[in-house]
Formats: sequence, C-alpha cells, structure tokens
Amino acid sequence: MTWNVRDLLRACLHAVHASLNNSGLSYEVFVVDNASHDGTPAMLQAEFPTVRLIESGANLGFAGGNNLALRVVLREGRARYVLLLNPDTVPVGDALPRLVQALEARPALAVVGPHLRYGDGTAQSSRRRFPTVATLFWESTALARLWPGNPWAQRYHCAAHPDTEPQPVDWLVGAALLVRVAAIRRAGLLDERFFMYSEELEWQQRLQATWGHAAVWYLPEAVITHYEGKSSDQAAVQRQLNFNRSKLLLARMWYGWRVARLLRAYLCLSFGYAGAVEALKWMLGHRRGLRRQRLVAYWQIMRGL
Repeated sequence: MTWNVRDLLRACLHAVHASLNNSGLSYEVFVVDNASHDGTPAMLQAEFPTVRLIESGANLGFAGGNNLALRVVLREGRARYVLLLNPDTVPVGDALPRLVQALEARPALAVVGPHLRYGDGTAQSSRRRFPTVATLFWESTALARLWPGNPWAQRYHCAAHPDTEPQPVDWLVGAALLVRVAAIRRAGLLDERFFMYSEELEWQQRLQATWGHAAVWYLPEAVITHYEGKSSDQAAVQRQLNFNRSKLLLARMWYGWRVARLLRAYLCLSFGYAGAVEALKWMLGHRRGLRRQRLVAYWQIMRGL
C-alpha cells in the first residue's frame, strides 16, 4: 500500500526483486495505490510492468488499502504466504527468503517479522507485548517523556529480551510482516475501522487467537531498512489524529467504553496542556510563528478527538 512516496517505492521494489532473485521462490508483487498524486501509477506501469497495480481511487488507509490486495490473494487461492511491506522499506540481502524459511520450518507460526533498522542503520524498536490499560495512557504522551523507563514501557517493548535473539512476541510493527494465508482465512482481514495505526496490533491478536499461542515470531537474521513515516509525515496533524483515534478504538474494543472515555479525556487534557504551554511562549514573544502553528495543530487534534 502506497501514498505519495514514488521514489521510495521504486527503491523498495528493486530491493524486493533483488532479495528474491535466485531464491527459488515464486512470487507476485501487488501495489495498492491510495490515490497518490505524485505519478506513482505511471512510474509503476513504465518501470515495473509485471507488478499488479490496484488503484483504490481514494486514500483508504493502511487497513483498507492492504485489504484490497489481500482479497485478491484469498480469492485466487495460489499463495501460501503474503508479505505486507511498506513502500518506505528496503529489504537487505536475503531478508525475504529468510522470512519464508521461518514459516516453512515452523508450522505453528502465523506471522514472522524482521529486525527493522532506520535509514542511519540504528535499530528500530519493532517487538511488542499487547498493551495494558496503563500502556494506553503512557504511550506517546507526556508520561512517556517524563518517565521513559517506566515498567509499562519496559514490558511493552520486550526489554527483557535482546533484539539480537529470535523470539515469540505478541505483535510486530506492521512495516514488514510475512503472514500465513491459511491463518488469514481463519482470522479474517485487517479491521478497516482503523484507518492507520493499531490495525496490525489488533490483527495479530486475532491471528494468535485463531492460529495458536506464540504464533508471532521475531527473526533478527532478516533485516529490513525502514524510512519510517514518509507518507504520514506529509500530514502531521492527521497522523496524530489517526494515531489517537485508533488508540481510542482499541481501548473501547478491548477494555470497554469507560476506559475509552477516560482515555479520551486524558488525551484532550494532554493536548490542552501542550497548547497552553505554546500559548505562554507566544505571549512571551518566543518564535511566534511556530507557536501559532502548533496552537492551531493542537486545537485541531482536540476537536478531532
């Protein structure tokens, strides 16, 4: 699934073919374009004629876009595995065959994912435990900045186990996931109520519930570079809204309306506090253009929540 990252998508597709060449694996590449306006479809047709392009006609988000291709895969019934891969990723070396080999060797697994690295080569945290109520109030809020090493964060990020070791996890960041098609048939598709964020979390919970415990596996020997957020960075306010709306939806689904309402109130207070700080800095004359921009953004987020 791609949105306005034509050049990154080009590099991703070249890396996919390079990783799979001479592997002995047969494969087919789908690209779902979520109404890009940067010439992505024309580039694909000119440079990658064997890629199956699906043009959604609108920005359907991560779940909606990926589901378009997943429905075709399930309907045609030829594939045993399907790789969900962000367009801002670059598989390194034989990363993709290694992921396939892991599912081939372990029938109990439904999902396997790689070690992700940022563009500068540093490790990206991608292993997770399922969030508790405390995690929902901590993650990406002021609490995370004030107390980054708290026990909820340690548990959530699987800090007890080094990222150099293969291991079962609750879920993996959705930038690169190899999923067993038979498991998708049991669990169903991604939940399209999540426009972006938390959809891969909820999906992997269903995949584990229907396929079996410890069905998600982290494989550090497979490495993929992830230039994170290149699509969502184009709409920063909308990204914050999508992230927090998805968090609220997950809270309601897993923990009920009371927790979701309390979480919404807490998030609005957090953004309101951040806005008050920006207003104070504006009144003191500190970089007023930036403060005005941030005030507008926080107000839009609070209204959207």
